[in-house]
Amino acid sequence: MEIKKIKGNTFCITTGMTYIPFYKINEKEIIMLDSGWAKGQRQGIDELLEKNNFKVVAIICSHAHVDHIGNNAFFKNKFNCIIAMPAYEALVCSSVINLKLYYSNQKLSDVALHFGHMVCQTDIMIFDNQNSICVCGTTFKILHTPGHSPAHICITTPDDVAYIGDALISHEVMNGSKMPYAYILTEDLLSKAKLYDLKCSKYIVAHKGIYNEITGLITDNINFYKNRAKAIYTLIVGAMTMQDILKTVIENFNINIINIYKYTLIERMLRSYVEYLNETGLIVLNMANGFLKYSKA
Repeated sequence: MEIKKIKGNTFCITTGMTYIPFYKINEKEIIMLDSGWAKGQRQGIDELLEKNNFKVVAIICSHAHVDHIGNNAFFKNKFNCIIAMPAYEALVCSSVINLKLYYSNQKLSDVALHFGHMVCQTDIMIFDNQNSICVCGTTFKILHTPGHSPAHICITTPDDVAYIGDALISHEVMNGSKMPYAYILTEDLLSKAKLYDLKCSKYIVAHKGIYNEITGLITDNINFYKNRAKAIYTLIVGAMTMQDILKTVIENFNINIINIYKYTLIERMLRSYVEYLNETGLIVLNMANGFLKYSKA
């Protein structure tokens, strides 16, 4: 892991998998934008902060996914830092039971085991009508980009550096992704289009890139997600249940399912694409012999 300077007082930690931005208030105090994954990243991030004598005074979170808020509770316990997060995302990670609402296809004990470390008190909730937030005397601009998660936000530092979070993915990630994740694909595509109007001097994409300009990347993202939806559409033959579609997608996309957690993840990812096809009128949902089945319109 290493620290990259982006512009002014805006830097980012490169973990290998992700970029985690932070803003230096002074030589010792920093505000992190997300905190990274606990598994495989916590030790390296913590050691890098200690090596540079940094104290985390606040964390502004783009959304409540395990690879973005996995170290919130750890750093809050260590530094007593402020946690700021979109209100809905804050509620999701306020208890294991609320996390179960998101990870609905897993039993409560498994949610507690695998995601319980995400539970953390949020000090400042960011609401849908806010376009900025002041944390530790520093103001950050907020752009609401729901879709990848229910209340995902992009965060712009005082240096005019926009942290895009997971509203976009890099070309590198696109090249290796069989089915990129979106919670509500219809909203996610609208949020991606909204980014055309975001004008900043630098852009940081969590997975994973630093850009001076993102117009082409936005277009490529929109096309990539739509093309994945079209590929799933071509696999729907006759009337199929969600499980039928899942089985066909796993086989045709050559997705390696190694355990039940990978299975439930792929199932959750697929559902967004199927719902998008349904919402856009390409497929319809009907009852057939007591089962919900999708077919081409």
